[in-house]
Amino acid sequence: MEFAPKWLAWEITRRCNLKCVHCRSSSELEAKEHPDFDLQEAKRILDDIAAYAEPVVVLSGGEPLLRDDVFEIASYGTAKGLRMCLATNGTLVTEEICRRLKEAGIRMVSLSLDGADAAVHDDFRCQPGAFAGTINAANLFRAHDIPFLINSSFTKRNQTEIPKVYRLAKELGAKAWYMFMIVPTGRGENIMEELISPEEYEELLTWHYEMEKEEDELLVRPTCAPHYYRLVLQKAKQEGEKFKRRTLQFSTGGAKGCLAGQLISLIDVDGNVLPCSYFPLPAGNLKEQSFKDIWENSKLFQEMRDFKGYKGRCGSCEYVNVCGGCRARAYAVTGDYLAEEPFCSYIPTRLENKGKTP
Repeated sequence: MEFAPKWLAWEITRRCNLKCVHCRSSSELEAKEHPDFDLQEAKRILDDIAAYAEPVVVLSGGEPLLRDDVFEIASYGTAKGLRMCLATNGTLVTEEICRRLKEAGIRMVSLSLDGADAAVHDDFRCQPGAFAGTINAANLFRAHDIPFLINSSFTKRNQTEIPKVYRLAKELGAKAWYMFMIVPTGRGENIMEELISPEEYEELLTWHYEMEKEEDELLVRPTCAPHYYRLVLQKAKQEGEKFKRRTLQFSTGGAKGCLAGQLISLIDVDGNVLPCSYFPLPAGNLKEQSFKDIWENSKLFQEMRDFKGYKGRCGSCEYVNVCGGCRARAYAVTGDYLAEEPFCSYIPTRLENKGKTP
């Protein structure tokens, strides 16, 4: 199958004990409009997924540790042969939580770290003590031999922290560090003026490229930054390197930038299947259709997989097959998910040549 689901984020609750400035789901501690589904529904969804594919399933939120039955959900998925993981902000992690994570078969945990000290991270997470909670969780995971990775999101307010957060992730013993470039959805719509400019964006991706060439201990890659793979190709060509980089061989497979609706998707708390965690349009709903039917037949997914339908610079770009542009960012900024990536400054060769006089 050309487009097989490899990685699913599953929003098992929209409740959260933090109110982060960039939260895609605008989570709060009480979520009356989007209540949690029950355990039986969780098992039904896992049965549906496992009958079709064997993706990594990341229990997410909100804050998934707010669900009393999160370990039962994880255990059930593990028993179905799925690779179960968990995404947490870290503030609720205890010795007991670690023990139960291991018993449930959780294979990997992701932590959020958006600054190298409490002042920056707590400001981003809108909660005093959030930084201390993340550091404590990392130390507990290391003590209990639970593999964890660190996700870091950046805007203008914390972009100078990027190298320091990278070094801290290594010091904490993370298996991977993912540098997220903000997609303005949910509460992120309120910080549009904080988005890193396309020019600075390119500089950060270049920094990441140079850093990654020297990194041999930690898996690193920029996330929600598909044009990084265009930059890697350009740099490899300039430097005469073979295009065999660890960045392009990550777990979802293949040298491809935007994976939304192609190798990954999100299931939200209402049962909607969306292309990724930052893309608000549903491809279908698991209360009405099977996951297989949605994945294979959704008009939304089919359009996103057809690069010939992409518009603007993305539609003319020679790197579209390895980049694709962020479809969620295109939709958030323009209202058209097939529009060009608004935070890429590259001019495709075809368009550049068209502007030249003979």
